[in-house]
Amino acid sequence: MNSKPGVIFMGTPDFAVPALNALFDYGCPISLVVTQPDREKGRGRKIIEPPVKATALKLGLDILQPETVKTDAFYEAIAGRRPDLLVVVAFGHILPRRILESPVYGAINVHASLLPKYRGAAPIQWAIINGEKETGVTTMLMDTGLDTGKILMSTKTVIYPDDTAGSLHDRLAPAGGDLLKQTIASLEAGTWQPVPQNHEAANYAPMLKKSDGRIDWSLPAERIERQIRGMNPWPLAHSFYKNMRLNFYRAEIRPSTHNAPPGTVISGFSRELRVAAGRDAVSILELQAASGKRLNVQDFLSGTPISSGSVLQ
Repeated sequence: MNSKPGVIFMGTPDFAVPALNALFDYGCPISLVVTQPDREKGRGRKIIEPPVKATALKLGLDILQPETVKTDAFYEAIAGRRPDLLVVVAFGHILPRRILESPVYGAINVHASLLPKYRGAAPIQWAIINGEKETGVTTMLMDTGLDTGKILMSTKTVIYPDDTAGSLHDRLAPAGGDLLKQTIASLEAGTWQPVPQNHEAANYAPMLKKSDGRIDWSLPAERIERQIRGMNPWPLAHSFYKNMRLNFYRAEIRPSTHNAPPGTVISGFSRELRVAAGRDAVSILELQAASGKRLNVQDFLSGTPISSGSVLQ
């Protein structure tokens, strides 16, 4: 290529922002940024613009916020810009074939896993929950499947024992921006070589719901501890004590030979909230009542005592 490819960028949440900034800094002409509409959020139902929109406004880029991507009007808005390339990062819509095929070089997606593992909407969270030791970011050429396109490049990172979904997200997002620049550089040099995925090795990371955060105390302590980290900051692992929802942010595994039923607060640990699991026990380090502040366990128990023998459900 004699010049940098002209790009239409599609993305919505915080994860997509470093990729948009990377494209801009790399000098790719960005003719349009497509993101989801502003939405109501929070108890006050305040209208909030997507992080990608806020970034695009700062960069002075044109913005489009369609409710759907399946109309002729949207297709014409994309095709009419005659892009060389689409770059899609956590956009939140499945794109029709005619959109994917409208650019000269197709559409690149930046995905937060080492494909073909963890296709789908929540790869960061499920990698932690499932106890993976490493993950990464992949760029791929998009097709009409769910994260099934040919792989262009990938980069790995370790998942640390104390990683939450939030901390891992904050490492993978800029890594995705860097990998995107490398991928476009390979397109410019004519050296990119898309490699088909091994579909037999694929697994899926479905979108999380609030209900997925509820803890099953019959599971082993190590699985519960990973659930707490993997669902922090959203939807938050939780349980109930006397109809009061408790959200958990941090915990540790405690080897234990208790005979208590799962979910029971174990006696003998007055400054600790140690809960029996299906195997071993979980010590909650940081938590929050549904309408309260996030507190370390000692401060929480000072205001809300939970006696031994109580059962979390």
